[in-house]
Amino acid sequence: MQFLDEDIYEAVKNYLPKVSEYVNSHGGGLELLGVKDGTVYIKLSGACGGCSMSLMTTKMVVQKKLRELIHPTLNVINVDGTPENEMPKDAYTGPKKDEKAETKHQEKHGIIENIKHIVGL
Repeated sequence: MQFLDEDIYEAVKNYLPKVSEYVNSHGGGLELLGVKDGTVYIKLSGACGGCSMSLMTTKMVVQKKLRELIHPTLNVINVDGTPENEMPKDAYTGPKKDEKAETKHQEKHGIIENIKHIVGL
């Protein structure tokens, strides 16, 4: 897959509310944990966390929808505590705290500059 892990992570994060609808309707939750080499690592929680159908939910609902929305070869693994479904330690897990603060500062600065431009300052 030609996308960076960071790009896939952001795309999944943006689509997560839409993808989570089915899981939420069954009393479950869905959390994005990380991305490594085109594989998305999630955690099912609530009623879906310990459900015997969690593999089907992961592959036939979450993976299928993310493949439709992002890329047809995307893989999804539910990190459920078993050794075969562990997330790699070097998976991308989102921006670091310092990066988040810098992004917010840049966004805030950009908004102020836009307002100044609009009012003619």
